[in-house]
Amino acid sequence: MRGETIQTTPLPGGRRREQPRRRSRTRKLVASVALLGAAASIAGLGTFATFTSTTSANHTVASGTVTIALGATGASTNRLTVGATALAPGDTLQRSVDLINQGSLDLASITLTTTASPTSLLDSDATNGLQMVIDKCSVAWTESGPPYTYTCSGSTSSVLASRAVIGTTLALSNLGSLISAATDHLRVTLTFPSGAGNTFQNLSSTVTYAFTGTQRAGTNK
Repeated sequence: MRGETIQTTPLPGGRRREQPRRRSRTRKLVASVALLGAAASIAGLGTFATFTSTTSANHTVASGTVTIALGATGASTNRLTVGATALAPGDTLQRSVDLINQGSLDLASITLTTTASPTSLLDSDATNGLQMVIDKCSVAWTESGPPYTYTCSGSTSSVLASRAVIGTTLALSNLGSLISAATDHLRVTLTFPSGAGNTFQNLSSTVTYAFTGTQRAGTNK
């Protein structure tokens, strides 16, 4: 039998009784436990002996701003809030306004959208209604009036060629205010065509000018 020996015990008459004797497993069990404990101890030493090194760096990242604004009202920096009455065919009205890039980003473009509310033939008739031209002076316009007129002591350039006063996303040219912190000195001229007939009498429109700046293209920073 595996793990057993036969032991004989003397009996009366000279006979012997055989008894199985089990080997002690205690020593083997203790030895196994000791071996396992040693292995666990070695594994633990391997975990705590790992080498490490850490280094770090940081920087600040901030986004820019797109902000365009008009000059202060009540002065030649913004006369777009000043209306006109008793227009007759052939009349013109001039209004100056500063267009300012107050954001930290350069712009890819600036567009103009004009709307009218209330509306009338003065703005809705593209032929005999009001016509608009926008010019730029390299320095601030010299103002006279009212009624307001403007002359440029520097150089002038065209920002928007003559067209009907109402338009959507009109592209503006020759603007320095595409650059952050720059200002353009603009003059808006509206002309009431001489071909307007009697149907244009006693009408009123309120025109709103909305300038929209679009950020420059993405670049490496």
